[in-house]
Amino acid sequence: MEKIYRILVINPGSTSTKIAVFDNEKEVFSRTLRHSTEELQPYKQVADQFGFRKQLIVDALLEANIDIQSLSAVIGRGGLVKPIPSGVYEVNETLKHDLIHAPQGEHASNLGGLLAADIAAMVPGAKAYIADPVVVDELQDIARIAGHELFKRVSIFHALNQKAVARAYARSVGKQYDDLNLIVAHLGGGISVGAHRHGRVIDVSNALDGEGPFSPERSGALPAKQLVDLCFSGRYTEREVDRMISGRGGLVSLTGSNNVKELVERGLNGDQKTLRIIEAMAYNVGKEVGCMAAVLHGNVNAILITGGIAYSAFICDYIKAMVEFVAPVVVIPGEDEMQALADNALEVLRGERQPEVYK
Repeated sequence: MEKIYRILVINPGSTSTKIAVFDNEKEVFSRTLRHSTEELQPYKQVADQFGFRKQLIVDALLEANIDIQSLSAVIGRGGLVKPIPSGVYEVNETLKHDLIHAPQGEHASNLGGLLAADIAAMVPGAKAYIADPVVVDELQDIARIAGHELFKRVSIFHALNQKAVARAYARSVGKQYDDLNLIVAHLGGGISVGAHRHGRVIDVSNALDGEGPFSPERSGALPAKQLVDLCFSGRYTEREVDRMISGRGGLVSLTGSNNVKELVERGLNGDQKTLRIIEAMAYNVGKEVGCMAAVLHGNVNAILITGGIAYSAFICDYIKAMVEFVAPVVVIPGEDEMQALADNALEVLRGERQPEVYK
């Protein structure tokens, strides 16, 4: 009889905490705990929200009659820690220190590993993990070099979903992820396109800091001289420019909306300006896929399109028309972070993977 491992998954966002419980691969409970601005206002730092969010999680589990003592492991979304290779990391004291002090910057996801560790500590024998945070860094050395000595390229991308989708595709074709060369395009609020060579993402567009295609909320790569002129125009603060790059850029700036489904419908119903902007976003994704094909020397087994925007047949078809000469294009829509985290923890519990040590 198959052994049942019960896994609690914790995914903190800026105004919510998503939790789910899995018995092996099957989700048996899920809830999104919403946090109002008023509730979060007393906390000066993200790390200060720890006790508040933990109590909400514990209360939600009790309300659902889920015995905390039945947990085999707890896994949290990884935060902005030091650049690390892909993997499942057991939460140790060094990782906790960096999640609290945030060397790469504050983000609600930094609470994931901290909450996981504290709740796992309530259960004898249970351990806490994170997996594939956005700072996963497997870049080949040549990909790090930018065009000025004061700059360097940094790996920040949708590592959790890109890796999960790449492994799922490999299984579907009876192959090992480590044996394939794949290009994975994650299309969501941000867009990242990665070159996966034998299990490592050797180059990827930075999905946060102004590289690659524009997306619903991010500007992607902008003309450098125009950006410099804008920064020194005296018209905008540093914070305002940051928001132009991430948060108020992309489709939000160009159309006033980040709702891709509605924008595509508007375009197909005759709004030619909106249609051209949606096509431009897809065009830039296709162009970036071509760049990653060059990184892989044209040796590409498949191109995978994933993320929430991958539900749009119009956008996927536009990208396919540009890049299917490179390799077969497979669309795997959605971004199930909770399932991906649970699967990572389950592989460790079953002994199929060894957890990494954060140093």
